[in-house]
Amino acid sequence: MRVKGLRVPHQPEDQPSRSPLVQRLLIACLLISLLGVAFFMERNGQLTQMLLSEQTHLIELLTEKPLLMLATGFAIYVLVTGLSLPGAALLTLFIGYLVQQAWPGLRGLATASVLVSFASTTGASCAFLLARYLFRETVVRRLGPRLRRLDDALQSEGPFYLFALRLIPVVPFFVINIAMGLTPLRLRTFWWVSQLGMLPGTIAYVAVGASLPDIQTLQQGGAGELLTPEVVIAMAILGLLPLTARLLVKWWRGRKA
Repeated sequence: MRVKGLRVPHQPEDQPSRSPLVQRLLIACLLISLLGVAFFMERNGQLTQMLLSEQTHLIELLTEKPLLMLATGFAIYVLVTGLSLPGAALLTLFIGYLVQQAWPGLRGLATASVLVSFASTTGASCAFLLARYLFRETVVRRLGPRLRRLDDALQSEGPFYLFALRLIPVVPFFVINIAMGLTPLRLRTFWWVSQLGMLPGTIAYVAVGASLPDIQTLQQGGAGELLTPEVVIAMAILGLLPLTARLLVKWWRGRKA
C-alpha cells in the first residue's frame, strides 16, 4: 500500500524515540506516587484502612470468582488498547500486582502474563480492524508520513519489521496497531507476530507490578519497603529489555545480510 501525495524520506529506524522515555517516566511516576502514598499512610490510618479494605475485597473476589474477575480484567484491557486509550502500561502493572497478591509466586506471575498478553494482542487487533474498515481516511490524514515509512519498511522486510517494532518501542504501540491496519498485512499475521513480539515486554511489566509490596507491608515498613531486591531487579530488566532487543535485532539483520 502507498499513501498518495506523501513524499517523506524514509527515516533511519535507529532514530531516537520518545517511547522508551515515556515508559520510564510512567514507571518513575508510579514509584514516586507509591512513595508519597507510603509516607502519607504513616500519618493517616484512615487512608490505610480504606486501601487495605479495597485490596482485600478485590483479592477475595479473585480467589472466589477467578473466571469472572479475570474475564473482567481481560475485557477492560481489550477496551483500553482497542480504543487506543492511555493507561495500558499502568493497567499492566496493576494487574500484575493484584494477581500476584491473590496467587503469590509463579502462578500469579504466569496468570497475569497470559491474561495481559492475549488481552493486549486482542485489543491491538481490534484497533487494527477499526483503522482498516472504519477510520481509514482519518488515520491517513493524521498519520500519513508515519504510514509511508511503516509501509516501505514492511514491504522490504515483511513481518519481521513488525516483530522488531514490537520488541523495540521505536514507534508507540497504538500507532503501530492503527498504521498496520492500512497496510496489506493480514490480520492473522499481525496477531501472531504481535503476540510473540510483545510477550517479553509484557512479562517485564507484569513482573514489576508483581514485585511491588502490598499495602500492609508499606504501612508497617514505610516507603523503604519499595526498594526491595525484587523491585530493583524487575525495574532493571524492564530498562535493559529495549537495549537487549535492539542488539538482537541488529545481530539478526546482520546475519541475514
